Amino acid sequence: MIEFTLNDQPVSADVDPNTPLLWVVRDHFKLKGSKFGCGAGLCGACTMHLDGAAIKTCITPVASVEGKSVTTIEGLGTPDNLHPLQAAWHEHAVPQCGYCQSGQIMAAAALLESNPNPSGADIDAAMSGNICRCGCYPRIKRAIQSVSESALAYDAMATAGGQA
Repeated sequence: MIEFTLNDQPVSADVDPNTPLLWVVRDHFKLKGSKFGCGAGLCGACTMHLDGAAIKTCITPVASVEGKSVTTIEGLGTPDNLHPLQAAWHEHAVPQCGYCQSGQIMAAAALLESNPNPSGADIDAAMSGNICRCGCYPRIKRAIQSVSESALAYDAMATAGGQA
């Protein structure tokens, strides 16, 4: 039995400890937002957070998350309460086919959590492990930058004593 936290809820799964986390989340817990792309940790479609860090779950054995916290795209925001990146994805019309986008958003969320003011090079480096076959990279980058700029403006306003 593997026990961990999934989207802020304690869970357990009676599965082979070597089963990739992606398949446990998709098949056992029926959360289908994270996608299978390559099975080799190269494309990023399966990206989730493990204790806040972006990981490729198609190559992560479920045993390695014992006692840790996993967040999927479903745990990032809801249709009624979008995460700022999800809202920016919509505002900037990022997805074309959409297949890779949950992994893209999860990688971007981990980036902004660790670096709220990334440079263009920081964004490129952080997102380099996520492939978009439709080539939506410029829109992805603009969406990430817009969230960063909004957060910085919010922080500046709060620091200056304004209402945010």
